[in-house]
Amino acid sequence: MQLLAIVTMLLDHVGLMFFPDSTGWRVVGRISFPIYAYLITVGYRMTSSRPKYLLRLAGLALLSQLPYMLAFNTTGYNAIFSLLASALVLYAVDGLLTSRLPRLAAWTMILPIVLAAAAVMTELPFDYNAYGLLLILLYRYSRGLWTVLLHLLLNVFYLIVKGPEWGIQMFSIVSTLLLVYGAEVRAELDKLRVPRWLWRAFYPAHLAVLAVLYVWIEG
Repeated sequence: MQLLAIVTMLLDHVGLMFFPDSTGWRVVGRISFPIYAYLITVGYRMTSSRPKYLLRLAGLALLSQLPYMLAFNTTGYNAIFSLLASALVLYAVDGLLTSRLPRLAAWTMILPIVLAAAAVMTELPFDYNAYGLLLILLYRYSRGLWTVLLHLLLNVFYLIVKGPEWGIQMFSIVSTLLLVYGAEVRAELDKLRVPRWLWRAFYPAHLAVLAVLYVWIEG
């Protein structure tokens, strides 16, 4: 799954930067972010040290920011900041749900945290803004058909709010279908192991290369 996420993200960014009038690149690219979102929930759950996991994400986010700004000519925050913010929300939500607080009291604290994080991620803005946060939350706390239905509803909601420009994101449901129902395909994909250093370094590294290429071509 890591290799699929890397390749489809690369194709998405190449299409966005060099072939903006061709939607095929962007359609393929919709596969990438949901896989990253899902793998964040896996990494968050499986890590031996959540503080260290969050620090690694923070380091990668900071390392990626300048290449991200140069590559896409933006002052927004890159996708790893979105993953980091969402992981911090997971940390808070899980802490409240496993605390000794009554369930109702926990939820009265969880909802403001999620809404505040969603507002900040949308306002600054973070890449994928509140959509990324909500996608990660539904991957963390839903299973099976519910995951597919909730992702579909999330896409429809954003399509209504954002308008036709959001339509291409509807293709991201393909990733969730693969995650929920494609066990055999995932097993084959996971045989192609991505080295840990490549998985961690690819996002900032490919943005830096694309930024240099873009400046060189434009120049």
